[in-house]
Amino acid sequence: MTRPFRFAVNMLSPGSAAEWREKCRRAESLGYDVILAPDHLGMPAPFPSLVAAAEATERPRLGTFVLNAGLWNPALLAREVATTDQLTGGRLELGLGAGYVKEEHDRAGLPFGSPRERVDHLEHTVTELARLLGDPEHIPQPAQAPRPPLLLGGNGKRMLRLAARYADIAAFTGATTEPGALRLLSPAVIEERMAVYHEFAADRETPAELNYLSHVVAVDADRRATARKLGEYAPDLTEDELIEHPAVLAGSVKDIAEQVRGHRERYGFTYFTVLEPNMEAFARVMEELRP
Repeated sequence: MTRPFRFAVNMLSPGSAAEWREKCRRAESLGYDVILAPDHLGMPAPFPSLVAAAEATERPRLGTFVLNAGLWNPALLAREVATTDQLTGGRLELGLGAGYVKEEHDRAGLPFGSPRERVDHLEHTVTELARLLGDPEHIPQPAQAPRPPLLLGGNGKRMLRLAARYADIAAFTGATTEPGALRLLSPAVIEERMAVYHEFAADRETPAELNYLSHVVAVDADRRATARKLGEYAPDLTEDELIEHPAVLAGSVKDIAEQVRGHRERYGFTYFTVLEPNMEAFARVMEELRP
């Protein structure tokens, strides 16, 4: 049975309390299923932002996309997660990642660590959260038992194994982060990463939901011209590879809806995230995709 689509918007820009609540109400009115908050220094703190979003809305789920595990102590994070889940009425979805911005660790006075060390810490955080939030003696208790749904994001082999083992939602960026630049992976490499993930997840009783972050949404724009603009982020990819890339959604509303359906068919993605600047444009596509 094909999983239905879900759509999320990742809110990026700070603002006043009134502006934040209005943006969240607008996302709800446009039909978004999830309102997300990132976890970067220089942006609003995610948990109070999500509590405020819950007060301003009724329907959307509320998530972190994604917390940098290296900035969090597991015991303190468990308290934040449980409290936020209670204050949002059980609408929280917890997104976690290993972290990739060394400058943020430096500013916070925290060690950055090697890729292996960062993934080790993420796994420790995931298992500790499960232990703490699953303990009936833990105070506070989350509203959702045994914990809010867990999203894990990444592309590396260890991250894929971790997501296959623990995540309710497995998130894919289709890109690697190099110093100072985002580098898109080719569609063929994304397929290969998905095959590795499914191999790791073969023994799961319940398949995870598969999420993809689409970086560009260009409604009524020329698809090839839009793809060419991303050339600096993908110097090794051909124009045709960029055109078929799930990071790039361009064309008419119907064209983009067909692209999204195609990515569901090819990769299995049913949960799509867009960035805040694309919130209004992608809402038109969501209408086309709704049953």
